[in-house]
Amino acid sequence: MPPFLLGCDEIARLLLSKGANVDAPSPHGTPLVAAAAHGKFNAMKILLEHHADPNKVSWDFGTPLTTVLYATPDRMNESTCLECVKLLVKAGADVNCTIPETPLAIATNNGLTTCLKYLLEVGANINVPANQVKKSDSDSKAPLKSSGAKAVRGKNYVAASKLCSEGKSSDKDRKARLKSQGAKAVEGKDYAAASKFYTEAIKLDPADAVLYSNRSLCYLKCGEEYDALIDANACISLDPKWHKGYYRKGAALMSLLEYKEASDAFSAGMKLKPNNKEMQEAHRYYNPVHSFYSYSSTLD
Repeated sequence: MPPFLLGCDEIARLLLSKGANVDAPSPHGTPLVAAAAHGKFNAMKILLEHHADPNKVSWDFGTPLTTVLYATPDRMNESTCLECVKLLVKAGADVNCTIPETPLAIATNNGLTTCLKYLLEVGANINVPANQVKKSDSDSKAPLKSSGAKAVRGKNYVAASKLCSEGKSSDKDRKARLKSQGAKAVEGKDYAAASKFYTEAIKLDPADAVLYSNRSLCYLKCGEEYDALIDANACISLDPKWHKGYYRKGAALMSLLEYKEASDAFSAGMKLKPNNKEMQEAHRYYNPVHSFYSYSSTLD
């Protein structure tokens, strides 16, 4: 995980000053794409100051601009998103890119009215076709997105939102299919593929705690502990009375060697579901580790 995603901005600045590749590819995309995906404004600013390419396309992520719009409101609020969008536009981001969709189409689909208005103000073209969508998008959904963008022509943002809502019933079916595909991928131990299915499902229903729980498991199996922790926390935020979120959080924290926090998470889950075997085993197994960690940390 890049240091700036952990809040280590000064470390990132130091590495860049020593010649680190500002556009280095990774499983998270370029550093700028990874920062945009998590709404890390300060990190994005540092990267752009070191001449990060605001239009560099990362496989399966698109550009930094499309990435930050896709991530809202899943990982950040619209206010944070707007700040990041303005920063990218100021740095030369293409507001009419079509990889995989236009920024206008994404903002419309996600109900980002303020971002949408800003994009129009800085020259986003409502007539650019948003036809280069991801393969996982259904054919019937692309015209809906394009129509949603056209509804903005008369600044009729309510109409744009209404057009997007018309796809809710089909979205529900598609979400169920994606969830099923994710489950099959997990069964086959293809956790990377499963995480992609769950990511697409989350775009359709960002309020489903189960999807975050499932993706947290996949991230953990792929060695992406920090992303697993982010999803576990999202799961807890959406459904604080569901024990599984705390189990996922504890598992992620254990992988990060944060034993005390992991034990606390398992304890919180136990309080919600004291008879759950999964929680009982985790709590029983990790308590000795917690004790050893607490004890050893007090030694000179």
